[in-house]
Parts: sequence; C-alpha cells; structure tokens
Amino acid sequence: MITNTEAVEQTNFFRWAEFAKCKRPELSLLFHVPNGGSRNKAEAANLKMQGVKSGVPDIFLPVPRGAHHGLFIEMKVGSNRPTANQKQWIEELKRQGYFVAVCYGWVDAREITERYLNAK
Repeated sequence: MITNTEAVEQTNFFRWAEFAKCKRPELSLLFHVPNGGSRNKAEAANLKMQGVKSGVPDIFLPVPRGAHHGLFIEMKVGSNRPTANQKQWIEELKRQGYFVAVCYGWVDAREITERYLNAK
C-alpha cells in the first residue's frame, strides 16, 4: 500500500488553502516553517546559525482566534508520531497561548483550520 509523505500532504493542504482563501482571506497568511528535511552538515550548521530550530511545528497561521494567538500544525502521516523535541515545542507553544494540533494528513489539517477560524 502506498502512503503519502508529509510533503505531499502539506502540498495538498496548501493547495486547499489557496483555493479557500477567497472565502477566508486570512489563509493568505498561512506559511510553512522549513525546519525539517535532510541536509548536509554544512547546510544544517548554517541554517542553525540563522535560527532554524528542530521540533518547531511545520505550519503556522498567525491569526488570533478566541484565547489563542495563532495556529500551529505539525503534519504527520501514517503511523508517524511527534518526536520528544516536537512534543516539547507543542507544550511550550500551548503555554504561550497558541492553538497547536498534530494533524494526520491534509484533510485533518483542513478540518482543524476551519474549526480554528470559526472560533469566536
């Protein structure tokens, strides 16, 4: 059985967001945090010096809703689970007043995003 990668799911999620922003213009603020992926040692060291941090969630929507300052999404597929470092980031971001969700695929991310944007 072929499963999608996180990259494919994220691409599908951003395609949905591009289409949906005609009804939800705030989706134009949605962006990917490029902290993942494999890199050679020199590139990884350079990015770390520029502020890239392991464990930061994949996607951010800097739009406040209700008691939350914004929405972070950690995208996963299949049986993947958040790492210990990702769990630490998630808990700290929640303590700071952000809504954070681990989503399994783009449909899950879309549903979380729509519920978040509908919150008062």
